[in-house]
Amino acid sequence: MYFSSRLHAGYQLAEQLDQAYRYENCFVVALTDGGVQVGEQIASRLHCGIALLLAESISVPGEGVDFGAINQSGRFVYNGMFSAGEIEEYYTEFHGYLEDQKREKMGRINQLLGAGGIVDESMLREQNVILVSDGLQNGSSLDSAADFLKPLKIQKMIVVAPIASVEAVDRAHILADELRILSVTDNYLATDHYYDVNDVPSHEATIAMLNDVVLNWR
Repeated sequence: MYFSSRLHAGYQLAEQLDQAYRYENCFVVALTDGGVQVGEQIASRLHCGIALLLAESISVPGEGVDFGAINQSGRFVYNGMFSAGEIEEYYTEFHGYLEDQKREKMGRINQLLGAGGIVDESMLREQNVILVSDGLQNGSSLDSAADFLKPLKIQKMIVVAPIASVEAVDRAHILADELRILSVTDNYLATDHYYDVNDVPSHEATIAMLNDVVLNWR
């Protein structure tokens, strides 16, 4: 399935979620800048808050797969699709590279944390947390988000995306209480491929928009 834009895809997902969650306590947590565009439509329909969860993926060199991701709590979470043996093998072979990447990615997260628009744990307690991405290529971002949410007392974790790979959906079934995925593909291409219009604003513009939403929401 293809979409004219992320806003259009978000509108479709908002229609699905409206009946079930219109009168529930919800908070939208975007996993990417593009996910903010999708999630904005959902938050508007449900009259709830929206923020961005910072996480940075670390890929296995030369293999095009995520080894895991580090989230804004500073915790590194391995890709849940890997076995313990695969993790040990990769970590042994690429130990120096992976540790350098962790430090670099955490430095980037720390730079962004002060900009605002970022999710805070206090926002999410007792909420139905709607995790939104503009495209889930694998389950790495979900593993990282689930790790962030684990210590919190939330009602539900709902994974929402216009497009996702079979691998990501399999992982989401394990981690989430509910899924809302418009289209699933077994040959996932770059996320931009699935949108006619690719107009994701800069990260700075995204954060500015989120700060405005938070001010209005409060």
